[in-house]
Amino acid sequence: MADDTSIFIGASRKPDDSYQRAEELLLRYGNRHGLITGATGTGKTVSLQVLAEGFSNAGVPVFCADIKGDLSGIAMMGEAKDFLVKRAGEVKLDPYQFQEFPVIFWDLFGEQGHPIRATISEMGPLLMSRLMNLTEAQEGVMNIAFRIADEEGLLLLDLKDLQSLLANIAERADELSARYGNVTKPSVGAIQRTLLVLESQGAANFFGEPALRIADLMRTTRDGRGAVSVLAADRLMMNPRLYATFLLWLMSELFEELPEVGDLDRPKLVFFFDEAHLLFEDAPKVLVDRVEQVVRLIRSKGVGVYFVTQNPLDIPEKVLAQLGNRVQHALRAYTPREQQAVRTAADTFRPNPDFDCATAITQLATGEALVSMLEDKGVPAMVQRTLIRPPSSRLGPIAPDERRKIIAESPVAGQYDQVVDRESAFEILQKKTREAQDAEAQAQQQNSGGSRWTIPGFDDVLGTSGRRSSNRQTVAEAAIKSVVRSVGSSVGRAIVRGILGSLARGR
Repeated sequence: MADDTSIFIGASRKPDDSYQRAEELLLRYGNRHGLITGATGTGKTVSLQVLAEGFSNAGVPVFCADIKGDLSGIAMMGEAKDFLVKRAGEVKLDPYQFQEFPVIFWDLFGEQGHPIRATISEMGPLLMSRLMNLTEAQEGVMNIAFRIADEEGLLLLDLKDLQSLLANIAERADELSARYGNVTKPSVGAIQRTLLVLESQGAANFFGEPALRIADLMRTTRDGRGAVSVLAADRLMMNPRLYATFLLWLMSELFEELPEVGDLDRPKLVFFFDEAHLLFEDAPKVLVDRVEQVVRLIRSKGVGVYFVTQNPLDIPEKVLAQLGNRVQHALRAYTPREQQAVRTAADTFRPNPDFDCATAITQLATGEALVSMLEDKGVPAMVQRTLIRPPSSRLGPIAPDERRKIIAESPVAGQYDQVVDRESAFEILQKKTREAQDAEAQAQQQNSGGSRWTIPGFDDVLGTSGRRSSNRQTVAEAAIKSVVRSVGSSVGRAIVRGILGSLARGR
């Protein structure tokens, strides 16, 4: 049975289906990353919940995404249901104790948890280009935009900052093309249109301040348990590219901010990446290389990354090779690709002579998995057919009023609720535009000699250029026409017409 150096996952079975031994994840190898795979409905979420509970009880903070709402139950005390009690007996979990865990709910939209925000600058040109699915030419313009922002001291905090900067770049396209290469207005316009789409999809809620502090994901309670940060992702999954980009940004921030710690007796944080296929789907090579680099190096920061997906083929081979702790639920094998996925999953395990791994993967029951964790010296254990233990917290989602109560009592309550809009690129560029307009108006006034004739009740007599406006009368014409209206005799009108004609010929 697990102790303070390991997490109890379940019990492996002998060929006759009798109890064999407890299967555990050693905490000192918890930062060697992991993989949870299996078809829909085979028990992946429960395995994630069991691991999250184990890490929390060991004092390790956890971050995970709640795709369907089911994972929110980890915040509430479990209940002794018959099938759970039966499973606890089968895996010899005695006593089977129920717990509620310290949970902080997060939500990019601020509806089912505390808002999470990041600034445009923190996201960087690579991830912004990935989020917006930009072409190579458009990505080049995005890189130039970030370069200009750095050189000219323009903070990029939210979408309106980036929109303002792009408008400024379009106005200066010729000047910037000479310095940085071709900057075309059509490319800038295409990026601006994509930003409008992002804004309509709710991405504006994510970009801004106050930005998420990594320290708030690494909290522990007074009794030494790690906080479980649960990201409400059911609405976020409507924009899967935003979901994947956000989690990659978060993983990159952890990598960049945390210090090197080497090998510890337990991780400093465990990060579960659910629906991991979204991270790699149609991703450019430079982004996949970035993920591989982060996964390879982040373990030295004390962070364990666990990918959760349906198919092991969803994970690039170089990343898959770094995932030492494996939980493989059932896979279907109806199509050639599914059959290939089964063979791939089977080949990644250390074989067990008691059964054929590929056959077993297609025959696993719900809540059953092939498990291989790292043993002493970091060597993968022989794969075992394992019954996953029941969770100690509630199985299934919590009610809205329960969620609201937890949010209100959260240690970060009130810290992220109000948006802060300090001076940044939008305000600075607006100010520069106003100053340029004022300077132009002043220059035009000076060019006119400072003389502007006005008559009460009339528009300006002279245009801004100092020349007579084509749709305005001169002072002399206006005065003489006034006399015409006052002269009643035909002689007087003839005299006046003669004067007007001589004035017109003299111009």
